Amino acid sequence: MKLAVDGKQAYAYTAGRALDAMLPSVVFVHGAANDHSAFLLQSRYFAYHGCNALAVDLPGHGRSEGAPLTTIGAMADWLASFMDAAGIGSAALVGHSMGSLVTLECAARHPARARALALIGTSAPMPVGDALLGAAREDSHAALDMLNIWGHSATAQLGGNTVPGIWMTGAYVRLLERARPQVLHVDLKACHEYADGGASAAKVRCPTLFVLGSRDMMTPPRSAKDLRAAIPDARTVILDGAGHALMAERPDAVLDALIAFVAGSKS
Repeated sequence: MKLAVDGKQAYAYTAGRALDAMLPSVVFVHGAANDHSAFLLQSRYFAYHGCNALAVDLPGHGRSEGAPLTTIGAMADWLASFMDAAGIGSAALVGHSMGSLVTLECAARHPARARALALIGTSAPMPVGDALLGAAREDSHAALDMLNIWGHSATAQLGGNTVPGIWMTGAYVRLLERARPQVLHVDLKACHEYADGGASAAKVRCPTLFVLGSRDMMTPPRSAKDLRAAIPDARTVILDGAGHALMAERPDAVLDALIAFVAGSKS
C-alpha cells in the first residue's frame, strides 16, 4: 500500500490484502535502519486472520520517501498521520526497538489511536554508546557489525534460524546494508536522545504487552522495569535465551504472544 503522508509517499506492507473498515487493525513499526520486512511473518498472519495488518516503512526507510525523521516524537506524530491517511481510527500498535519508542510515544500523544500496545525489545531510556554512534555517523560498516553482534544472542550467532538454509546474522546485516546513508545514525541518535519514556508510559491507558529477550544485550529486560511499572495494564512475556532480534530469533514465540494479546484487546 502506498499513501501520501505529509506530502510524501509512504509505504506499508499489507500482505496484499485490501483494508476492510469493519475489521480491527494492527500496525507494526520497525527498528533503526530496518523496514517493514522485519515483521513479515507477524503482519502476514494477522492479515489472513481477521485483521487489517500494516507494517510501515518510516520516512526515509524501505519504500517510503523523504528524509528520516530526527526525533521519536516526530515519528510518533507521523504514525498518527499515516493512520489518518489509511483511514484507521485506532489500532493495536506493535513496535520493535526504536519502533517500540515510536508506538509508546504515539499512544501517549494520541491515545485514541492505540487500542492496544505491544513493545518488543524495548527500554527507556535507550542509550547508544559513543563507539556505535560514531561509526554510524561515518557510515562505517563497523556500525552494522556492532549491531549484528550485540543484537543477537550467542545461540543465534551460531545459526538456529527456523527457516532452513537462511543465515540469521547474514540476513540481518544485509537488511542494514539496504538502508540509505545516514539513516542508521539519525535513528540511533533519536533513540539516544529520547527522554520522555517514563512520562509517556504514565499516560498510556490501553492494554500493553512487553515482549523481551532474556539474553538481549541492547535492551535487557531490567531496563524496561520502570516502563512496565508506569503502565497500569501491562503484562510481560520474556523469551528465554533470546537476544534483541526477537522476530528473527523467536518468530513463532513472538507471533504467539501477539496473537493472544491482540485477540484479548479486540473491541
